[in-house]
Amino acid sequence: MAKILVGLSGGVDSSVAAALLIEQGHEVTGAYMKNWINTDNVPGDCPWQDDVDDAHAVAKKLGIEFRVVDLIDQYQERIVDYLLDGYRSGITPNPDVYCNREMKFGVFLDYALEQGFEAVATGHYARKRVREDGSSDILRGADTNKDQSYFLALMEQHQAKYALFPCGEMQKPEVREAAVRFDLPTAAKKDSQGICFIGNVKMTDFLRHYVPDRPGNIVDHTGKKLGRHKGLHLYTLGQRKGHGVASPRDGLAYVVVGKNADRNELIVGYDESHTEGLYASKCTVGTVSWVNKPVTTKRKIEAQPRYRAKSEPVWVTPLEGEDGEDSRGKFSVEFIRPQRAITPGQICGFYENGVLLGGGVFESIES
Repeated sequence: MAKILVGLSGGVDSSVAAALLIEQGHEVTGAYMKNWINTDNVPGDCPWQDDVDDAHAVAKKLGIEFRVVDLIDQYQERIVDYLLDGYRSGITPNPDVYCNREMKFGVFLDYALEQGFEAVATGHYARKRVREDGSSDILRGADTNKDQSYFLALMEQHQAKYALFPCGEMQKPEVREAAVRFDLPTAAKKDSQGICFIGNVKMTDFLRHYVPDRPGNIVDHTGKKLGRHKGLHLYTLGQRKGHGVASPRDGLAYVVVGKNADRNELIVGYDESHTEGLYASKCTVGTVSWVNKPVTTKRKIEAQPRYRAKSEPVWVTPLEGEDGEDSRGKFSVEFIRPQRAITPGQICGFYENGVLLGGGVFESIES
Protein backbone atom coordinates (compact mmCIF):
# COMPACT_ATOMS: atom_id res chain seq x y z
CA MET A 1 0.00 0.00 0.00
CA ALA A 2 1.27 3.45 -0.94
CA LYS A 3 0.32 6.97 0.06
CA ILE A 4 -0.75 8.60 -3.21
CA LEU A 5 -1.85 12.12 -4.15
CA VAL A 6 -4.26 12.09 -7.10
CA GLY A 7 -4.63 15.19 -9.22
CA LEU A 8 -8.41 15.48 -9.39
CA SER A 9 -9.26 17.81 -12.27
CA GLY A 10 -13.02 17.45 -11.96
CA GLY A 11 -13.13 15.14 -14.99
CA VAL A 12 -14.07 11.49 -15.30
CA ASP A 13 -10.57 10.13 -16.00
CA SER A 14 -8.89 11.44 -12.83
CA SER A 15 -11.98 10.48 -10.84
CA VAL A 16 -11.72 6.87 -11.98
CA ALA A 17 -7.95 6.93 -11.36
CA ALA A 18 -8.59 7.78 -7.71
CA ALA A 19 -11.30 5.13 -7.37
CA LEU A 20 -9.09 2.42 -8.87
CA LEU A 21 -6.24 3.21 -6.49
CA ILE A 22 -8.56 3.02 -3.50
CA GLU A 23 -9.88 -0.30 -4.78
CA GLN A 24 -6.28 -1.55 -4.97
CA GLY A 25 -5.85 -0.72 -1.27
CA HIS A 26 -3.79 2.47 -1.45
CA GLU A 27 -4.10 5.46 0.87
CA VAL A 28 -5.42 8.14 -1.46
CA THR A 29 -5.85 11.90 -1.14
CA GLY A 30 -7.43 14.02 -3.87
CA ALA A 31 -6.15 17.46 -4.80
CA TYR A 32 -7.31 20.05 -7.30
CA MET A 33 -4.53 22.13 -8.82
CA LYS A 34 -5.78 25.71 -8.82
CA ASN A 35 -3.73 27.09 -11.67
CA TRP A 36 -5.80 29.76 -13.34
CA ILE A 37 -8.54 32.25 -12.52
CA ASN A 38 -9.78 34.46 -15.33
CA THR A 39 -9.31 37.75 -13.51
CA ASP A 40 -8.44 39.53 -16.77
CA ASN A 41 -11.84 38.82 -18.33
CA VAL A 42 -10.54 36.86 -21.31
CA PRO A 43 -13.52 36.00 -23.56
CA GLY A 44 -14.65 32.40 -23.02
CA ASP A 45 -15.70 29.96 -20.34
CA CYS A 46 -13.31 29.34 -17.43
CA PRO A 47 -15.22 26.81 -15.30
CA TRP A 48 -12.59 26.30 -12.60
CA GLN A 49 -15.09 26.64 -9.75
CA ASP A 50 -17.33 24.00 -11.32
CA ASP A 51 -14.31 21.72 -11.69
CA VAL A 52 -13.35 22.24 -8.04
CA ASP A 53 -16.89 21.42 -6.96
CA ASP A 54 -16.94 18.28 -9.12
CA ALA A 55 -13.55 17.15 -7.80
CA HIS A 56 -14.71 17.76 -4.23
CA ALA A 57 -17.90 15.78 -4.88
CA VAL A 58 -15.84 12.85 -6.18
CA ALA A 59 -13.59 12.90 -3.11
CA LYS A 60 -16.64 12.99 -0.85
CA LYS A 61 -18.18 10.05 -2.70
CA LEU A 62 -14.96 8.08 -2.35
CA GLY A 63 -14.55 9.05 1.28
CA ILE A 64 -11.09 10.56 0.89
CA GLU A 65 -9.43 13.78 1.98
CA PHE A 66 -9.66 16.62 -0.53
CA ARG A 67 -7.54 19.73 -0.80
CA VAL A 68 -7.09 22.63 -3.21
CA VAL A 69 -3.46 23.41 -4.02
CA ASP A 70 -2.90 27.02 -5.09
CA LEU A 71 -0.34 27.10 -7.91
CA ILE A 72 -1.56 30.26 -9.66
CA ASP A 73 1.74 32.15 -9.45
CA GLN A 74 3.79 29.20 -10.71
CA TYR A 75 1.34 28.59 -13.55
CA GLN A 76 1.52 32.22 -14.63
CA GLU A 77 5.31 32.12 -14.63
CA ARG A 78 5.89 28.67 -16.15
CA ILE A 79 2.97 28.27 -18.56
CA VAL A 80 1.14 31.51 -19.34
CA ASP A 81 4.30 33.61 -19.71
CA TYR A 82 5.94 30.83 -21.75
CA LEU A 83 2.88 30.69 -24.00
CA LEU A 84 2.66 34.42 -24.59
CA ASP A 85 6.42 34.91 -25.01
CA GLY A 86 6.45 32.12 -27.58
CA TYR A 87 3.71 33.64 -29.70
CA ARG A 88 5.26 37.09 -29.43
CA SER A 89 8.52 35.68 -30.79
CA GLY A 90 6.80 34.00 -33.74
CA ILE A 91 6.75 30.35 -32.65
CA THR A 92 3.77 28.12 -31.79
CA PRO A 93 4.21 26.79 -28.23
CA ASN A 94 2.49 23.74 -26.72
CA PRO A 95 1.25 24.62 -23.22
CA ASP A 96 -0.23 21.17 -22.56
CA VAL A 97 3.12 19.37 -22.79
CA TYR A 98 4.86 21.99 -20.65
CA CYS A 99 2.00 21.88 -18.14
CA ASN A 100 2.71 18.21 -17.46
CA ARG A 101 6.45 18.72 -17.00
CA GLU A 102 6.35 22.01 -15.13
CA MET A 103 3.09 21.73 -13.19
CA LYS A 104 1.58 18.25 -12.67
CA PHE A 105 4.93 16.50 -12.41
CA GLY A 106 6.85 19.64 -11.49
CA VAL A 107 5.65 21.90 -8.69
CA PHE A 108 2.66 19.66 -7.86
CA LEU A 109 4.94 16.62 -7.55
CA ASP A 110 7.33 18.64 -5.38
CA TYR A 111 4.39 19.59 -3.17
CA ALA A 112 3.30 15.94 -2.93
CA LEU A 113 6.74 14.73 -1.89
CA GLU A 114 7.08 17.50 0.67
CA GLN A 115 3.73 16.42 2.12
CA GLY A 116 4.92 12.83 2.52
CA PHE A 117 3.20 11.24 -0.49
CA GLU A 118 5.00 8.47 -2.36
CA ALA A 119 3.51 9.06 -5.83
CA VAL A 120 1.32 11.36 -7.91
CA ALA A 121 -1.46 9.85 -10.03
CA THR A 122 -3.33 11.43 -12.93
CA GLY A 123 -5.97 10.36 -15.41
CA HIS A 124 -3.61 10.24 -18.40
CA TYR A 125 -4.06 7.49 -20.96
CA ALA A 126 -0.46 6.32 -20.71
CA ARG A 127 1.26 3.38 -19.04
CA LYS A 128 4.26 2.99 -16.78
CA ARG A 129 6.72 0.10 -16.65
CA VAL A 130 9.36 -0.42 -14.00
CA ARG A 131 12.53 -2.08 -15.30
CA GLU A 132 14.63 -4.61 -13.44
CA ASP A 133 17.16 -1.89 -12.64
CA GLY A 134 14.42 0.10 -10.91
CA SER A 135 14.13 2.79 -13.59
CA SER A 136 10.75 3.69 -15.10
CA ASP A 137 9.53 3.76 -18.70
CA ILE A 138 6.45 5.54 -20.00
CA LEU A 139 4.52 3.63 -22.66
CA ARG A 140 1.66 4.50 -24.95
CA GLY A 141 -1.80 4.05 -23.47
CA ALA A 142 -3.68 0.84 -24.23
CA ASP A 143 -6.41 2.87 -25.94
CA THR A 144 -4.67 3.91 -29.15
CA ASN A 145 -7.41 6.44 -29.90
CA LYS A 146 -6.96 8.20 -26.54
CA ASP A 147 -3.21 7.70 -26.02
CA GLN A 148 -1.81 10.77 -24.25
CA SER A 149 1.82 9.75 -23.85
CA TYR A 150 2.79 12.47 -26.34
CA PHE A 151 1.85 15.08 -23.71
CA LEU A 152 4.43 13.52 -21.37
CA ALA A 153 7.28 13.78 -23.91
CA LEU A 154 9.32 16.30 -21.89
CA MET A 155 9.25 14.36 -18.62
CA GLU A 156 12.46 13.08 -17.10
CA GLN A 157 13.30 9.97 -15.09
CA HIS A 158 12.87 11.53 -11.65
CA GLN A 159 9.34 12.55 -12.66
CA ALA A 160 8.41 9.22 -14.25
CA LYS A 161 9.61 7.47 -11.09
CA TYR A 162 6.81 9.02 -9.02
CA ALA A 163 4.08 9.04 -11.69
CA LEU A 164 1.09 6.69 -11.83
CA PHE A 165 -1.47 6.35 -14.62
CA PRO A 166 -4.24 4.04 -13.37
CA CYS A 167 -6.39 4.46 -16.52
CA GLY A 168 -3.54 3.67 -18.90
CA GLU A 169 -4.43 0.00 -19.36
CA MET A 170 -8.09 0.79 -20.06
CA GLN A 171 -10.15 1.79 -23.08
CA LYS A 172 -12.16 5.01 -22.74
CA PRO A 173 -15.52 3.16 -22.69
CA GLU A 174 -14.16 1.01 -19.85
CA VAL A 175 -13.32 4.15 -17.90
CA ARG A 176 -16.88 5.41 -18.35
CA GLU A 177 -18.21 2.02 -17.23
CA ALA A 178 -15.95 2.11 -14.17
CA ALA A 179 -17.23 5.60 -13.32
CA VAL A 180 -20.78 4.23 -13.36
CA ARG A 181 -19.74 1.21 -11.28
CA PHE A 182 -18.17 3.48 -8.67
CA ASP A 183 -21.23 5.77 -8.90
CA LEU A 184 -19.02 8.80 -9.43
CA PRO A 185 -20.64 12.26 -9.88
CA THR A 186 -18.48 12.83 -12.99
CA ALA A 187 -19.54 9.61 -14.78
CA ALA A 188 -21.43 11.46 -17.52
CA LYS A 189 -19.33 14.64 -17.60
CA LYS A 190 -17.99 15.58 -21.03
CA ASP A 191 -14.23 15.70 -21.61
CA SER A 192 -12.59 19.11 -21.43
CA GLN A 193 -11.39 20.64 -24.70
CA GLY A 194 -9.74 23.75 -23.29
CA ILE A 195 -6.17 25.01 -23.06
CA CYS A 196 -4.55 22.99 -20.29
CA PHE A 197 -6.19 24.44 -17.16
CA ILE A 198 -7.33 27.74 -18.66
CA GLY A 199 -10.69 26.33 -19.74
CA ASN A 200 -12.85 26.54 -22.83
CA VAL A 201 -11.19 29.59 -24.30
CA LYS A 202 -10.38 29.99 -27.98
CA MET A 203 -6.65 30.39 -28.44
CA THR A 204 -7.14 33.36 -30.78
CA ASP A 205 -9.27 35.14 -28.16
CA PHE A 206 -6.73 34.37 -25.45
CA LEU A 207 -3.83 35.66 -27.54
CA ARG A 208 -5.57 38.80 -28.75
CA HIS A 209 -6.31 39.72 -25.14
CA TYR A 210 -2.59 39.79 -24.29
CA VAL A 211 -0.72 40.23 -27.58
CA PRO A 212 -1.61 43.34 -29.62
CA ASP A 213 -2.56 42.89 -33.26
CA ARG A 214 0.25 43.71 -35.67
CA PRO A 215 -1.27 43.77 -39.17
CA GLY A 216 0.81 43.03 -42.22
CA ASN A 217 0.62 41.72 -45.77
CA ILE A 218 -0.39 38.25 -46.91
CA VAL A 219 1.77 37.27 -49.87
CA ASP A 220 2.52 34.30 -52.10
CA HIS A 221 6.01 32.90 -52.71
CA THR A 222 6.65 35.49 -55.42
CA GLY A 223 5.97 38.29 -52.94
CA LYS A 224 2.69 39.27 -54.58
CA LYS A 225 0.34 40.92 -52.11
CA LEU A 226 -2.90 38.96 -51.71
CA GLY A 227 -4.42 40.49 -48.58
CA ARG A 228 -3.83 41.60 -45.00
CA HIS A 229 -3.38 39.63 -41.81
CA LYS A 230 -4.08 40.73 -38.23
CA GLY A 231 -0.87 39.46 -36.66
CA LEU A 232 1.45 36.54 -37.40
CA HIS A 233 0.85 35.02 -33.95
CA LEU A 234 -2.79 34.35 -34.89
CA TYR A 235 -1.94 31.93 -37.72
CA THR A 236 -0.38 28.50 -37.86
CA LEU A 237 1.47 26.62 -40.56
CA GLY A 238 -0.92 24.54 -42.67
CA GLN A 239 -3.97 26.63 -41.71
CA ARG A 240 -6.64 26.47 -44.42
CA LYS A 241 -9.35 28.74 -43.06
CA GLY A 242 -9.43 32.08 -41.34
CA HIS A 243 -6.76 33.90 -43.35
CA GLY A 244 -9.37 35.52 -45.61
CA VAL A 245 -7.62 35.01 -48.95
CA ALA A 246 -9.58 33.30 -51.72
CA SER A 247 -7.71 31.04 -54.13
CA PRO A 248 -8.01 31.48 -57.90
CA ARG A 249 -7.84 27.69 -58.35
CA ASP A 250 -11.19 25.90 -58.17
CA GLY A 251 -11.42 23.39 -55.35
CA LEU A 252 -7.95 24.17 -54.01
CA ALA A 253 -7.73 26.61 -51.11
CA TYR A 254 -4.73 28.61 -50.00
CA VAL A 255 -3.01 27.40 -46.85
CA VAL A 256 -0.43 29.11 -44.66
CA VAL A 257 2.99 27.87 -45.78
CA GLY A 258 5.29 30.26 -43.94
CA LYS A 259 5.92 33.46 -42.02
CA ASN A 260 8.49 36.18 -42.65
CA ALA A 261 8.88 37.79 -39.25
CA ASP A 262 11.36 40.42 -40.49
CA ARG A 263 8.86 41.70 -43.06
CA ASN A 264 5.79 40.80 -40.97
CA GLU A 265 4.43 38.82 -43.90
CA LEU A 266 2.18 35.79 -43.88
CA ILE A 267 2.95 33.49 -46.81
CA VAL A 268 0.24 31.35 -48.40
CA GLY A 269 0.41 28.67 -51.06
CA TYR A 270 -1.11 25.33 -51.98
CA ASP A 271 -1.20 22.09 -50.02
CA GLU A 272 1.00 20.12 -52.38
CA SER A 273 4.01 17.93 -51.65
CA HIS A 274 6.38 20.27 -53.50
CA THR A 275 5.16 23.42 -51.77
CA GLU A 276 8.17 25.13 -50.23
CA GLY A 277 7.87 25.58 -46.48
CA LEU A 278 4.84 23.35 -45.96
CA TYR A 279 6.60 19.98 -46.11
CA ALA A 280 9.84 19.26 -44.31
CA SER A 281 12.15 16.28 -43.96
CA LYS A 282 14.94 17.65 -41.75
CA CYS A 283 14.59 19.57 -38.49
CA THR A 284 16.57 20.67 -35.49
CA VAL A 285 14.96 19.69 -32.20
CA GLY A 286 16.24 21.38 -29.06
CA THR A 287 15.62 21.30 -25.30
CA VAL A 288 15.57 17.51 -25.64
CA SER A 289 15.00 15.43 -22.53
CA TRP A 290 14.90 11.65 -22.18
CA VAL A 291 12.47 9.76 -19.96
CA ASN A 292 14.93 6.95 -19.29
CA LYS A 293 17.84 5.87 -21.49
CA PRO A 294 19.17 8.78 -23.59
CA VAL A 295 20.04 8.57 -27.26
CA THR A 296 23.75 9.39 -27.52
CA THR A 297 24.63 8.37 -31.11
CA LYS A 298 22.93 8.48 -34.48
CA ARG A 299 19.98 6.13 -34.30
CA LYS A 300 16.82 5.20 -36.16
CA ILE A 301 13.72 5.56 -33.98
CA GLU A 302 10.22 7.04 -34.42
CA ALA A 303 9.05 10.61 -33.99
CA GLN A 304 5.55 12.00 -33.44
CA PRO A 305 5.47 15.61 -34.65
CA ARG A 306 2.14 16.54 -33.04
CA TYR A 307 -0.72 15.07 -31.05
CA ARG A 308 -2.93 12.80 -33.18
CA ALA A 309 -0.18 12.47 -35.77
CA LYS A 310 1.23 9.06 -36.62
CA SER A 311 4.73 8.20 -35.47
CA GLU A 312 7.16 8.28 -38.35
CA PRO A 313 10.59 6.65 -38.78
CA VAL A 314 13.43 9.12 -38.32
CA TRP A 315 17.18 9.29 -37.92
CA VAL A 316 18.17 11.29 -34.85
CA THR A 317 21.72 12.58 -34.47
CA PRO A 318 23.14 14.51 -31.50
CA LEU A 319 24.49 17.89 -32.59
CA GLU A 320 27.91 18.67 -31.21
CA GLY A 321 29.23 22.07 -30.27
CA GLU A 322 32.69 23.39 -31.03
CA ASP A 323 34.08 21.73 -27.92
CA GLY A 324 32.72 18.34 -28.99
CA GLU A 325 30.07 18.31 -26.29
CA ASP A 326 26.35 17.92 -26.91
CA SER A 327 25.02 21.25 -28.18
CA ARG A 328 22.64 21.94 -25.28
CA GLY A 329 20.40 18.99 -26.00
CA LYS A 330 19.97 19.68 -29.70
CA PHE A 331 19.39 16.90 -32.21
CA SER A 332 19.14 16.69 -35.97
CA VAL A 333 15.95 14.81 -36.89
CA GLU A 334 15.59 13.46 -40.43
CA PHE A 335 12.18 12.08 -41.39
CA ILE A 336 12.17 9.23 -43.90
CA ARG A 337 8.97 10.72 -45.37
CA PRO A 338 8.52 14.52 -45.55
CA GLN A 339 6.07 15.81 -42.94
CA ARG A 340 3.39 18.46 -43.36
CA ALA A 341 3.27 21.66 -41.30
CA ILE A 342 6.03 21.04 -38.77
CA THR A 343 6.12 24.23 -36.76
CA PRO A 344 8.86 25.77 -34.58
CA GLY A 345 7.81 25.73 -30.94
CA GLN A 346 5.80 22.54 -31.22
CA ILE A 347 6.83 19.31 -29.52
CA CYS A 348 8.48 16.30 -31.14
CA GLY A 349 7.92 13.07 -29.21
CA PHE A 350 10.42 10.22 -29.64
CA TYR A 351 9.30 6.57 -29.46
CA GLU A 352 10.58 3.05 -29.94
CA ASN A 353 8.26 0.04 -29.99
CA GLY A 354 5.55 1.92 -28.09
CA VAL A 355 7.94 3.24 -25.45
CA LEU A 356 8.18 7.01 -25.01
CA LEU A 357 11.90 7.75 -25.18
CA GLY A 358 11.62 11.50 -24.69
CA GLY A 359 11.02 14.65 -26.68
CA GLY A 360 12.04 18.16 -27.51
CA VAL A 361 11.03 21.38 -29.22
CA PHE A 362 11.18 21.97 -32.96
CA GLU A 363 13.59 24.87 -33.44
CA SER A 364 14.26 25.03 -37.18
CA ILE A 365 12.85 23.31 -40.26
CA GLU A 366 14.37 22.42 -43.63
CA SER A 367 12.46 21.30 -46.70
